[in-house]
Amino acid sequence: MTRNVPNRPSAFIYGLGLAGLIPFVGLAALSWVPEIMSESFSGRGLASYAAVILSFLGAIYWGLAMSGTPSDSTTDRIWLWGVSPSVLAWLAQLLPEFWALLLLSGLLWVSFTMDRIYYPKYQLQGWLPMRLLLTTVASFSCVVGALGIR
Repeated sequence: MTRNVPNRPSAFIYGLGLAGLIPFVGLAALSWVPEIMSESFSGRGLASYAAVILSFLGAIYWGLAMSGTPSDSTTDRIWLWGVSPSVLAWLAQLLPEFWALLLLSGLLWVSFTMDRIYYPKYQLQGWLPMRLLLTTVASFSCVVGALGIR
């Protein structure tokens, strides 16, 4: 099986990544103005969106492992990591919104750390600058949202 993944994101993909930050930033901001939207809605919405994004980030590893390269793609570690973000994000959903958002913020950084370890093995280190920006804004939004609903 051949892998057809670009070594770095195109301008279009970068734009999609930035657009994906709109719910993070918007819901975090709205958590500070309960007159517009209830704190519960903005907090739960933000936590749910972060959980969905974490599931997406974990699923990337299944796709990479299924490509068959590099040689460690068949090890259990990469498959296990692929499901871990979604399971951990689901568990975070069981917490009160404040704690869920703080945990999800941390999980976004754990996911980025794993990307820093694994992406170079797949010659995907060119994606890391975009991932750093997206992780920074998304995790900061979770913290801001948590403080807004506190």
